[in-house]
Amino acid sequence: MATRTRSDVELKDDILNELKWEPSIQEAGIGVIVESGIVTLSGAVESWATRSAAEEATQRVTGVAAVANELTVRLTTSYERTDADIAGAAAGALHWHVSLPRDRVRVTVENGRVTLRGELDWQFQKATAAEAVAHLWGVTSVVNEIVLKPRVSPEDLKRKILVAIERNALLDVSDITVEAQGGRVVLKGRVRTWAEKDQACQTAWAAPGVTDVDNQLRVTY
Repeated sequence: MATRTRSDVELKDDILNELKWEPSIQEAGIGVIVESGIVTLSGAVESWATRSAAEEATQRVTGVAAVANELTVRLTTSYERTDADIAGAAAGALHWHVSLPRDRVRVTVENGRVTLRGELDWQFQKATAAEAVAHLWGVTSVVNEIVLKPRVSPEDLKRKILVAIERNALLDVSDITVEAQGGRVVLKGRVRTWAEKDQACQTAWAAPGVTDVDNQLRVTY
């Protein structure tokens, strides 16, 4: 059965309801503008984690074609921390995380902005490092400059990703093509929802040796 195209007004209502539904978000300070399925989030939130959660919640809504996240982080007095405090907390969070090898990620902090550098083997480790520091008090943004090291041939990488897409219940491999150059992967084709586009991207990132994913999949409702 074909899915009815939703108007921008309907889409905005759905997004606002999804933001209210997400318990980690105080949606009162978030503005939502929708034009032809493209959503702009504006306003101020109390933490970088809340900013990320708002974007993820918006992407879950059917009909969203793209999200421009213009939310700013405005710390209340209770959330403010010195850069030294944040750097110490971030180093500790990375050191004690079971999914991260020790002493391979470096942290610098400037005005609450945390920058991560170093070399890791897997995308999930890179994402885990960012997640580990994003929820710390005082963090206003996270810049993830960690580099991934490729370990497999492009053809082997392409084959593994296609097999993974084929066994995923949410994805139709006949509508998706995969290109690989070194550790860089390009996804092309079409999917039915933003969630499927995100799922395809996550599937590609899960392959060993992937250093970058260019997600060119089109969302066609």
